[in-house]
Amino acid sequence: MPVSDDLSGMPTSLTSPLIGDWNEVILGILSHAASTGPDLNRVLAAAPDFAMGQAIRGLSCLLLGRAEMVTVAHQAYAAAVSGAPATMREIAFVHALGDWLNGRPTRAAARLQVILNLNPRDALAMKMVQAIHFVMGRPKEMRASVEAVMHAWADHRARGYLLGCHAFTLEETGDYAAAERTGRKGVELAPDDAWGLHAVAHVYDMTGQARSGLDWLTGREASWAHCNNFRFHVWWHGALMHLDLGQYDVALAHYDADIRAEKTDDYRDLASAASLLSRLELEGVSVGDRWEELAVLAERRATDGCLAFADLHYMLALCGGARDEAAVALIARMQATQRSAGEAQAVISHPGLHIAQGLHAFSSGEYSSAWMHLRAGRADLQSIGGSHAQRDVFDRITIEAALRGGYMDAAEGLIHDRMARRAGRADGYATARLALIGSARAQAV
Repeated sequence: MPVSDDLSGMPTSLTSPLIGDWNEVILGILSHAASTGPDLNRVLAAAPDFAMGQAIRGLSCLLLGRAEMVTVAHQAYAAAVSGAPATMREIAFVHALGDWLNGRPTRAAARLQVILNLNPRDALAMKMVQAIHFVMGRPKEMRASVEAVMHAWADHRARGYLLGCHAFTLEETGDYAAAERTGRKGVELAPDDAWGLHAVAHVYDMTGQARSGLDWLTGREASWAHCNNFRFHVWWHGALMHLDLGQYDVALAHYDADIRAEKTDDYRDLASAASLLSRLELEGVSVGDRWEELAVLAERRATDGCLAFADLHYMLALCGGARDEAAVALIARMQATQRSAGEAQAVISHPGLHIAQGLHAFSSGEYSSAWMHLRAGRADLQSIGGSHAQRDVFDRITIEAALRGGYMDAAEGLIHDRMARRAGRADGYATARLALIGSARAQAV
């Protein structure tokens, strides 16, 4: 029988001495704290049959997008089932893990949404629903989920984190003014909410306000210093702003000192690194030998086959590091992926494969081929997951392929479409490309 309530007032099957540690796990998940893993391990060491803890362990492993973590997730699922979940909530979390292991992450999110509908103050369910929809590229569902429970959070201990989640969903669905207001309020309530802080940074990225974005981040470094590798991603946002301002040396300095402060092979870290180097090279900036360490790591991870988002950033690194054989092997692996194997595998098959082929062709100077493949995948690009800012590197390369292939009208159309999604504003990238198109047309007269 349940004996303790967690910080949201949800019953758990933990004994009282452990509930404090479990609450630290929940707060760590909400704030992306580096301490979350050790905190969870401590809880499970003391209570290995705690089904909710094992379910969170398994779901967290799947969010990592690593083949070996799928094995750990299966182990966690077995431990959760044998632990005899004591509440309907625990049973739902265990089933959600099983859904994802069976290739249906959106069903996992739907199952957790039912729990959230029944218990709208459940902070853990709220954040996990957000996380699963995020990796599956479903921002409208993220927003609907968080907005459905806001009425119940007026006096919630974790309200600031909820507002951070809401801010991000507002930004990803194009409501930039509301996103900025909500994100700022969330950071006031929860100063360590790096997710909410970075949601505001996203607003400035999407509205072409790089200087305001740097002003927002500067002096708030403590808001993400406590984070796990998410802190590298926040530094990446700052580097993008310097890039937009033409401050390439500063962007590279952040790359070396902050974004690649630790040479991890986490796909999210590789994504930040590879996408920044790609953007710099599109601007004609030499990045030296920085591709080499990324390419080595990407080649090792390219057999994972967990997420299209990861695969495409591995492809960027392999192309940047001139690992052509490995790039061809990655495409072959993606071609062999069966859409029926699961939702994530279906996305790898399309649009992932088209985009990967386009990236490889682009790196080989085959711009017409690159344009055809990238255009074929572009309409469904959001399904790879991540944010608008993260996927923008693929938009830029698509535009660049059109420009270099001589498809000026198409490139101009893509630029204006990109601007339409960015509050109608032209950032540094769009301004430079429109000027290039104008110059090319003037010379052709």
